[in-house]
Amino acid sequence: MAKNKTLIAVGFEGSANKIAVGVVALDGTILSNPRHTYITPPGHGFLPRETAHHHLRHVLPLLRSALDDAGITPADVDCLCYTKGPGMGAPLQVSAVAVRALSQLWGKPIVAVNHCVAHIEMGRVVTGAEDPVVLYVSGGNTQVIAYSEGRYRIFGETIDIAVGNCLDRFARVLTLSNDPSPGYNIEQSDYMSFQKLVEIPTLLSESFLVCDFAP
Repeated sequence: MAKNKTLIAVGFEGSANKIAVGVVALDGTILSNPRHTYITPPGHGFLPRETAHHHLRHVLPLLRSALDDAGITPADVDCLCYTKGPGMGAPLQVSAVAVRALSQLWGKPIVAVNHCVAHIEMGRVVTGAEDPVVLYVSGGNTQVIAYSEGRYRIFGETIDIAVGNCLDRFARVLTLSNDPSPGYNIEQSDYMSFQKLVEIPTLLSESFLVCDFAP
């Protein structure tokens, strides 16, 4: 192995209804990123046990695809990463167990990754931002985050429901499909062709540390 070889990580993400295996170089270059999403019937959410079974069925085929697409072998891998949390317990365990087994088989070190921090760091790589203030909006979190005193810190967040979770629930009420995602299908649906916008008040605390999207 050449001394100037670029470090390569294989990452496993399975915190919700998507299972993915990505191969990434140290400079942020994505060499491969196959994934598979657990799609439930319209009007239904995804439960932890069924979601974990889905991930179990797809994690090894995705790993093979990731290595093939990247044109690498296990010998080229420098470390194995996985989403430690936050996320759904049972689906998270699938990635954790897979990585621990592969670590024993391949003799590779393991890196546990915080889901939220990973989103922020990906954004930094793509945008080139050095010290951003981040509006982090995902299925389970809506937060204002920035780096301070050696770690990422939350400076504001919702106290009722995350925006992504709100969209998921709204799509279930309308019995919209989960494929490819509830939010996308809301945007494409006839329900968005309204002519009147209704202003919904946003309540902020005096310290601006929390906000409540409920009217």
